[in-house]
Amino acid sequence: MQTIDALICPRWTIRVEPEIIAEEGLAVAVDAGRILAVLPLAEAERAFSPRVRHERSSHALLPGLVNAHTHAAMALFRGLADDLPFEIWLRGRVWPAEARWVGPEFVADGTRLAIAEMLLGGITCFSDMYFFPDVTGSVARELGMRAVVGMIAVDFPTAWAADAEEYLRKGLEVHDRFKAEPLVTTAFAPHAPYSVGDATLARIRRLADELDVPIHIHLHETPAEIEQEMAASGRRPLARLAALGLVTPALNGVHATQLIPEEITALATAGATVVHCPRSNLKLASGLCPVARLLDAGVNVALGTDSAASNNRLDLWAELQTAALLAKQVAGNAAALPAAQALRMATLNGARALGLAGEIGSLVAGKAADVICVDLSGIEHRPLLDPISALVYSASRDDVTDVWVAGEHLVAEGIALRLDVAEIAATADRWGQRLRKEA
Repeated sequence: MQTIDALICPRWTIRVEPEIIAEEGLAVAVDAGRILAVLPLAEAERAFSPRVRHERSSHALLPGLVNAHTHAAMALFRGLADDLPFEIWLRGRVWPAEARWVGPEFVADGTRLAIAEMLLGGITCFSDMYFFPDVTGSVARELGMRAVVGMIAVDFPTAWAADAEEYLRKGLEVHDRFKAEPLVTTAFAPHAPYSVGDATLARIRRLADELDVPIHIHLHETPAEIEQEMAASGRRPLARLAALGLVTPALNGVHATQLIPEEITALATAGATVVHCPRSNLKLASGLCPVARLLDAGVNVALGTDSAASNNRLDLWAELQTAALLAKQVAGNAAALPAAQALRMATLNGARALGLAGEIGSLVAGKAADVICVDLSGIEHRPLLDPISALVYSASRDDVTDVWVAGEHLVAEGIALRLDVAEIAATADRWGQRLRKEA
């Protein structure tokens, strides 16, 4: 009998691969941070002697959720600029606030706040686009969270860098700093076509090819973005990126609310990803992503929360439910985006977007043990006819009881084991006092 670190024994196991179904009577063996086996409980008991056995008799065990787009440190801007049109929100409120407040301390404290919220809600990996990515990566490593930190670039000076050359130089330093870290990887993160010029984008494409990392960019987010690009170059933004060689399997186009049929075909042909952020798009009235048409065309669609400044919640369960419901309305078809497909968007599709499908996103032997337990015993889930339906349409982050990242038990029965949640909240409150005073 083999001694292992842990045996997790839920009522239902949702592997995601090869298909999304709820299987009963299985156990997941975890050792040295990885999934050793997914097998019937009786076989597991004969084969393994676990140091810890986790009985979760009313729970579903599934891969940790993947937040494929956020700006973690902006959790400190939650509620700063609500109920404003996009251009006023961005240029009139958010960018000035960033110029005033953003620095290493802000990013460290905001990232801790975001990670606490995400981990407690079952998110085990996030893709970040923000200034001071070195700080974001260090905080994620400190707290045991898996992160893809963006090597951000814009064509104007900020507290992080003065010009494109410095953005890229510092980004490459961040890449080198974390290249040996198992939990922290990198992606290039040019902000958007309207804020990054051709020369910088072309260089990012070459560097991304050399380093084999994703390219993460806001793309076709609003009608104004399309109009501005057409006026400036006579092309739509995606066509401009294609001309620069950026429309490849490495591309993560965030939002994509403004797509015409030819662009959906181009994204599918290229093997690119769209990261759908439905609640942020709704709140800012940016537009509606044609999720069903993208999926039907074969585009990988992942889910993101965007920032707490445009969404207020770093809650992928809320995104999951909103995405599933909104897709039906946009398509005019109640069969569009079934529950199982929506759950795949929040797990394996997110992992694929970030270049981590070999590591996370499904319960497969050899992958990292980034897994969560969700309690489905509540009255809101009764009668429980279909666990997959319950997870997508009635579950919430409050149902998440246990979270493991790389086999480390970070949340146990709803209690954070590595986070000082009270101190993180107190620090956020101190920032809130400063922000309110300035306002």
